[in-house]
Amino acid sequence: MRIDIISAVPSLLESPFNDSILKRAKEKKLVEIKIHNLRDYSTNKQKSIDDYAFGGGAGMVMMIEPIDRCLEALKKKRDYDAIIYLTPDGKTLNQKAANHYSTLNNIILLCGHYKGVDQRVRDHLITHEISIGDFVLSGGELAAAIFCDSVIRLVPGVLGDESSALTDSFQDNLLAPPIYTRPAKYKEWEVPEILTSGNTPKVEEWRDQKALERTQKLRPDLLE
Repeated sequence: MRIDIISAVPSLLESPFNDSILKRAKEKKLVEIKIHNLRDYSTNKQKSIDDYAFGGGAGMVMMIEPIDRCLEALKKKRDYDAIIYLTPDGKTLNQKAANHYSTLNNIILLCGHYKGVDQRVRDHLITHEISIGDFVLSGGELAAAIFCDSVIRLVPGVLGDESSALTDSFQDNLLAPPIYTRPAKYKEWEVPEILTSGNTPKVEEWRDQKALERTQKLRPDLLE
């Protein structure tokens, strides 16, 4: 898998990809992540990528030309399965979407900034719009990092135990069951006896039941 990220502030994306699972995925060459500075595709001396909005109003707008130039340069080198604009008013990212994107080969992420991008970018240059929730960030860089983490961890070979991702919350529209580790008793708090019984079928039955109970209590909307 290859993910190209277009950003107005690429330095914001340095840390998330240099530690933990994402770093190991890169080292194993299971994923390639390239970050592109949108200012490199500006055509003026100031390297500006934004301008005032037609019709007036507060805030600056990302111009179409630098974005188009960057996208064209990338598309000349390979075909992309998805060109995604990260924006608060996009389709909310969920586990089902992450599962889908993890099967793709080449993805472009366009990070929004300022008040957003010229509408013509959304109308003509991208294929998907993704949001990480109903709130606004200063830019799409953190959203891009979250998208990448949720997707890359599902790529075969990234996790040490691939079955781990299959038991995460939201797989099969259920929250994950409670989990415990040593010690079996801490102060007066004990691990449920069934988990130390060694009876695997009963353990799985318990986990299924607890997953359903937690979902009914905390996220009943997932069962609708």
